[in-house]
Amino acid sequence: MALVDRIADLAIRIGRVLASKIDATHPGVARAWVCFGVINGEVVIRTAHQVLAVDRTAPGRYRIHFAVRLPDTHYCWTALARSSVDRGQQRFAVVRAEDDLKTTRFVDVSCATAASTFTDSSEINLVVYR
Repeated sequence: MALVDRIADLAIRIGRVLASKIDATHPGVARAWVCFGVINGEVVIRTAHQVLAVDRTAPGRYRIHFAVRLPDTHYCWTALARSSVDRGQQRFAVVRAEDDLKTTRFVDVSCATAASTFTDSSEINLVVYR
């Protein structure tokens, strides 16, 4: 058996083992994700998985609706916001307070500057794990 055939056989066997261990229910696989931004006051979803909609509830405040209800609220989310200007004006994706909700149907996320001012961003990326 040639080396190239052996490597191909090994790759196939590794793929079969991994396929049997990691599937859509694995906790390391994202349950939902979205790349969106606000352009001229309107939310624009660029791409998403298991996200039904993103509502802008106020400048810098968003509600992300899941396409499929999560089993409970013990999920983890992480987000990153891009600066809308090129002058070192950082943007942070945060949860403001207890008023921001985290349910099985949606999660509230805010975008703020380093000075704690709510502001929109041209790109926010959110990932949900469970």
